[in-house]
Amino acid sequence: MKLVTASIDGQEKIAALIDETTIVDLKAAAEERASSYIFPGTMLEAIVDGEQFIKEARETVEWVGEKTNSGFVYNIDTKDIVLRAPLPKPQKNIMCAGKNYADHAKEMGSEADIPTDPIIFTKSPTTVIAADELITPHREVTDSVDYEGEIALIIGKKGNHIQATEAHEYIFGYTLLNDVTARDIQKRHKQFFLGKSLDTFCPMGPAVVLADDVNIEDVTLKTWVNDELRQEASTKDLIFSVPKLIEIISRGMTLEPGDIIATGTPAGVGAGFQPPKFLRPGDQVTIEVEQIGRLSNKVARD
Repeated sequence: MKLVTASIDGQEKIAALIDETTIVDLKAAAEERASSYIFPGTMLEAIVDGEQFIKEARETVEWVGEKTNSGFVYNIDTKDIVLRAPLPKPQKNIMCAGKNYADHAKEMGSEADIPTDPIIFTKSPTTVIAADELITPHREVTDSVDYEGEIALIIGKKGNHIQATEAHEYIFGYTLLNDVTARDIQKRHKQFFLGKSLDTFCPMGPAVVLADDVNIEDVTLKTWVNDELRQEASTKDLIFSVPKLIEIISRGMTLEPGDIIATGTPAGVGAGFQPPKFLRPGDQVTIEVEQIGRLSNKVARD
């Protein structure tokens, strides 16, 4: 099942995406079927409710079935429906794994840059935008805006010292994320945060796929810039798998519901080309994982 945060007639709601163009307002549908469960109003509240929310959401979607003409089923192309980022305002910085594909580590340096331990950095929550929103190029501070297509996981329950063998139990679901980066700022400041944290530098979404509905150990991520396929790799090629990232990050730090971890980008970023292929106003970046969805954003024109 795929879940979205949607603005419906100006109100933020949690909805199920039942096909590419149709969503179900879960709370309204549950009220119609006289369910005793009160659906949460935000994705974070849904994540906190965990298994109960998932059970009720699945049952509600099944009950809706072919009731496509009801008052709780909407076409997302109508003017009163706006899909937002799954977690529009994350409570914490977004955690990211750097150089987690060997080929990407090499394109950014050499084989010596392949990490023996995960490189973890963060992005500010204020970077988050939704699918189809514009990426601001920030030409006053950078001329080296780059893309990084990634899969991000969302933590579903509180835990620390989580073993890789049990990590799946702590994942609510997966979404897509573009780790947009100002390479010149990153290089100048000799760390990642500032170059990764300009406003609009984290397109996310459009949906969250529940953890049980995708085999994250073997999915293929693709990134296009305009019509050119730039990135293509399987999660089998991750240096540190999703369970291993959770194990290592949680060794001395408590993970909480709603925490976001981006798992790394494969080779093919703009900085890896000679000469570099940085983003320009009007460029469109599209990230796709068949089992998760398609995230597309344009760079705003000056």
